[in-house]
Amino acid sequence: MSETKSSRAPVHLWIVGGLALLWNLMGAADYVLTMTRNEAYMSHFTPEQLEFFYGFPAWVVALWAIAIWGGLLGIVLLLLRRKQAVTVLVISFICMAATMIHNYGFAGGIEISGGSGVFFSGVVFVISLALILYSRAMVRKGVLS
Repeated sequence: MSETKSSRAPVHLWIVGGLALLWNLMGAADYVLTMTRNEAYMSHFTPEQLEFFYGFPAWVVALWAIAIWGGLLGIVLLLLRRKQAVTVLVISFICMAATMIHNYGFAGGIEISGGSGVFFSGVVFVISLALILYSRAMVRKGVLS
């Protein structure tokens, strides 16, 4: 028997959603602190890394913003049990992937960030993809509608 929206949400939805909300809030904080050039936050980066971050073209910054705020909105929609979470998370994922392709494929991000930056970006990629798959599964089970 499939769950419906009127039934209680499974506990795992709140666990996954809560953890994903915290994860996305960290990404949002990173975005805001980077965009506002917060001195305390940005002091942990080398001058080369700062030049890299501050040199993003406007379209990359725009896609990064969509990725960040879309991911956060997608998780809020997941917690509200709305099937639109899937669409929003997919758009966020596409924007995130495009920024990664630019940063690592065309802008020298591998040399600037080293292995740790690539590793962390890989973690972001996998978690984002997993959240899409999870939200799609919740739609199929009738948890999101």
